[in-house]
Amino acid sequence: MTPLRGERLRESAAPEICREDSKPRRLLPSSLAAFALAAGILAWSPIPLRGQGAAASWQPPGFAAIRAAAALIPGRRPLRLNVLKFAESRRTKNFSIKGAPADPSVQARTAFQVMYPDGHVMVDAGMDQQVHRFFGRGVDEPYDREAAAQVERAVSTAKLIVVTHEHGDHVAGVIHTPRAAELAARTILTRSQVRTLLTSPQMPEIGLTAESAARYHVVDYDGYWPLAAGMVLIAAPGHTPGSQMVYVALESGGEYLLIGDAAWHMDGVRQITGKAAPWITEDEPSIMNQLRWLNGLSHSEPKLVIVASHDDEQRAELIRTGAIGGRLE
Repeated sequence: MTPLRGERLRESAAPEICREDSKPRRLLPSSLAAFALAAGILAWSPIPLRGQGAAASWQPPGFAAIRAAAALIPGRRPLRLNVLKFAESRRTKNFSIKGAPADPSVQARTAFQVMYPDGHVMVDAGMDQQVHRFFGRGVDEPYDREAAAQVERAVSTAKLIVVTHEHGDHVAGVIHTPRAAELAARTILTRSQVRTLLTSPQMPEIGLTAESAARYHVVDYDGYWPLAAGMVLIAAPGHTPGSQMVYVALESGGEYLLIGDAAWHMDGVRQITGKAAPWITEDEPSIMNQLRWLNGLSHSEPKLVIVASHDDEQRAELIRTGAIGGRLE
């Protein structure tokens, strides 16, 4: 395989995605040969992501183009998708969906594993118990140490790691860990994610320095980016500046769209209704555009499984029906 030409993060305004003078790293087997093609794609598309508060709100890419992009990387597609809940927060539903009743609700803390014939890609990296305590805001919330250890093992053996956004429950597993330097060599962060982690991290534990940020593979893309055979990243700033969705197309024909925190519960997609949590600040016009797009896809693409990271009811149902595996391998 042609190795990725990695970038060392600089503070210059112009992105340098593929530096010829940087040391090549051989990361993935041939069936996950995303980087060779992706490096070329990035070289001719150095358009920065729109950040939080940008004048123009998020506009959806064509889904047919995303589906076609999943075929750009040669090799076998994933065989299956797994999810594991390792912690939870107890929040009433009105925080997740504006106008909903204050009924008891569980926000699952999850990580996803995309299984290939010869390895796996992790989407989100989990978090340790110290980071988990931040989300309890003084309340001791459930944390499954055995499940968290499963996530940690899956992250440590992954061929590649990406995160849906730069919040602690999604990214801490590759930052707030003694193995951060080792995992960085297999972790892709977007420039917007790194910018947030450098300048305004959600918590001190996930803050990056210029030195530590330089260890990660930093990419900058606009719209969407083919990551691996059957996998496409979709830029979706809104919940955070560096939010992205992940499209996964299995060898069997199954299709999934991991939407991160665009919605905390699928009712937000079904009702095209945003969150009402006072502790978050989102680009609301972008979020609403994303919810409208996702709602439209749920009707126009009935075979597509749209997955919200924190919807515990949906997670349990997808596992029950066999649509997603309920353990990490």
